[in-house]
Amino acid sequence: MTGILGQVLQFFTLSHIMVIIYILNALIALGLIFFDDSKSPSATMAWIMVLFMVPAVGLFLYLIFSQNIARQQIFRMTEEESAGKKSMIGWQKEAVRQSTQVDDDDVTVRWKDMISMNLEYADSFLTANDSVEIITDGKEMFERLCTDIENAKYTIKLCYYIVKDDFVGRRLIELLTRKAQEGVKVRLLMDALGSRSIGYTDLRAFRKAGGRYAFFFKPLIRHLYFRINYRNHRKLAVIDNEIGYIGGFNIAKEYLGYKKKFGYWRDTQLIIRGNALTTLNERFYMDWRYASKEELDLIDRSVRYAFKSRTGDIPVQIVSCGPESEKEEIKMALMKMITNARKNIYIQTPYLVPDEPMMESLRMAARSGIDVRIMIPCMPDHPFVYRTTLYNAGRLIKEGAKVYIYENGFMHAKTLSVDGEVCTAGSTNFDIRSFRLNFESNAFIYDRDVTEDLDSRFMDDILLSRPYTQEDRDRISNFEKAAESISRLLTEIL
Repeated sequence: MTGILGQVLQFFTLSHIMVIIYILNALIALGLIFFDDSKSPSATMAWIMVLFMVPAVGLFLYLIFSQNIARQQIFRMTEEESAGKKSMIGWQKEAVRQSTQVDDDDVTVRWKDMISMNLEYADSFLTANDSVEIITDGKEMFERLCTDIENAKYTIKLCYYIVKDDFVGRRLIELLTRKAQEGVKVRLLMDALGSRSIGYTDLRAFRKAGGRYAFFFKPLIRHLYFRINYRNHRKLAVIDNEIGYIGGFNIAKEYLGYKKKFGYWRDTQLIIRGNALTTLNERFYMDWRYASKEELDLIDRSVRYAFKSRTGDIPVQIVSCGPESEKEEIKMALMKMITNARKNIYIQTPYLVPDEPMMESLRMAARSGIDVRIMIPCMPDHPFVYRTTLYNAGRLIKEGAKVYIYENGFMHAKTLSVDGEVCTAGSTNFDIRSFRLNFESNAFIYDRDVTEDLDSRFMDDILLSRPYTQEDRDRISNFEKAAESISRLLTEIL
């Protein structure tokens, strides 16, 4: 047996192996060109470049990073669930079509084409009796979350991309364990990659107390992530079906400003009360049902909470997207806001890596004389992505957009506001990864007061920022130009 193996190894020299790899890469490239219409032309070209410039590594990266989740239909509804949702969406579509403008201040009528698009394209129900509170400080957010969990009497549902094994993560798990011991139904959903520092031993007491947890895309062998390119990036919480959280904060010390590298962590979280929790409930249970394999009736768990007493008068749509669909629902909603803008567009994002349609929307708005302002961080947490962010910022500066670099710590907020009328916040970055590869959720809010509150915070942040100008772009070194050029070529697969 050893002799046969030795002969085989002797026959397959390194040159033979490289020829086989090149043949495999060529077949993959042909498949990308002729059979895979899920990728954009630029993404296809980026993959072909990687496959032939670094053949062995490129083949490995392609096998790991280029799976098509859309074919697997991971979020399936029963016939009854689909019919129930279709009925609810159907009558609201008709109500929106028949709505007429009451006065010039009617924001929902001004933006009814966007509301209709979210209904039609994203199956996103509009609720109108919500209240919305904005929090931008991590310590305040975490204390509020812990207080609401402490006061919970019935159910706690949490979905986070990152829960770390540090003093912040441990405090949350200890609190959830105590609530589970009190008889509260607690479910904790974490992304397997983002929360990889949390192990089974860390959750033993929580599980023993009656709490339930699940890891999204949990690998068969720990730390062997074959779906590393797809991440549940959502940050959601629903407590007692009365209080909902959605935004950019995760559960770790850096998000509270305790990590020296980043300093103060500037993010945005929304606390929502009202019927919008119906959609947050549905989103959580869809994710939970897939990850935990627990059999749940979505109608019983979420739709029956649809009609609550009036908590406010703010219209909200919760829109979600992910690689299970090729529709890019949140990106489409963001582009609709940008293309409908008349006066101003304010964006905060840690990553400015949009695809060309989104970039052209921003460039067109800036060329049209609309006040386009974009705020980005002063430091990278992903060097290649940050180089591409600066490159894209330079492109927009040339068109008349104003770019600000936040210098009071790390800018992690993911917000867009338009004309002082409509705004959005959630987990979605202004990058291709969020649009196509991550599972994301955003709240779209049609209200002047909430939007003006967000705008006011943006203006306060400008005082803590420096303008990034054409003069800054003219001063960058040749090395920086080369780094940007290489980074932007990989935009579609970063």
